[in-house]
Amino acid sequence: MAAVELTDAGKRYNGRAGVVDALGQVSLSIAEGEFVSLLGSSGCGKSTLLRVAAGLLPLDRGTARVLGRSPDQARQAKQVAFVPQTPALLPWRTVRANARLLTRVNRRGEAARSLPDDEIDALLAEVGLADVADAHPHELSGGMQQRVALVRAFALGAPLVLMDEPFAALDEILRVEMRYLLLRLWEEHRSTVVFVTHSIGEAVALSDRVAVMAARPGRIAGVETITLPRPRTPDDEDTDAFTDHVRRLRHLLANGNANGPSGATSTSTSTSRSAPRRLERYR
Repeated sequence: MAAVELTDAGKRYNGRAGVVDALGQVSLSIAEGEFVSLLGSSGCGKSTLLRVAAGLLPLDRGTARVLGRSPDQARQAKQVAFVPQTPALLPWRTVRANARLLTRVNRRGEAARSLPDDEIDALLAEVGLADVADAHPHELSGGMQQRVALVRAFALGAPLVLMDEPFAALDEILRVEMRYLLLRLWEEHRSTVVFVTHSIGEAVALSDRVAVMAARPGRIAGVETITLPRPRTPDDEDTDAFTDHVRRLRHLLANGNANGPSGATSTSTSTSRSAPRRLERYR
């Protein structure tokens, strides 16, 4: 059973300029335990697709299934955790209380997967927040707040974690640190993760596969399978294999946007060797 299965998924919005096809016949299958990134420019439907999978938006056409159920049923059963762009912490709750929040709400859901309080505290310690567990969000840096949001998501024990550009507001140094912290949490819990990003380097570092999206209408322009071994470290970003993946994804982005809806979908799994290239401009 796939964790996420989209078949000819379509979603339209009525805007000031008329009808906008946010998603146009998107088909994508994501296996249980897989880490898949959705990569593309603004307006290509990445966040819309994520919200469909979360059961927050209905489709206008096509089908979406999450762990064999409708997305809305999966959400109500607490099988889906959602990490937004901002940490969305409750200001009156402590770090510890925010981390435990999702285990306290919707008790009618399938809460048996939720971590007990002592394991949530252990997660906070693992991500370096034990000393501030009794602090409030306004006392934390942006990176620390985002760590709380990660712990909160994994504490739910949901088999599917959806992440909408959670590191976009962080500086590049902290962003690199956070991506490898996320990988450590994922390798420990092995939830399925669908991760939205604008960063090519981030997508390569994190993912088993990267689905490149293009707009008007939102569609899958191509899929790149990432063959870097796991576990991964920042040193992997200096390898030729990493650079090759970045180059192919950059070309998929350019070709998908240039070709329009009729552009062909391609999949790449090769890791040809090449001379080192500078990656900073791709991140």
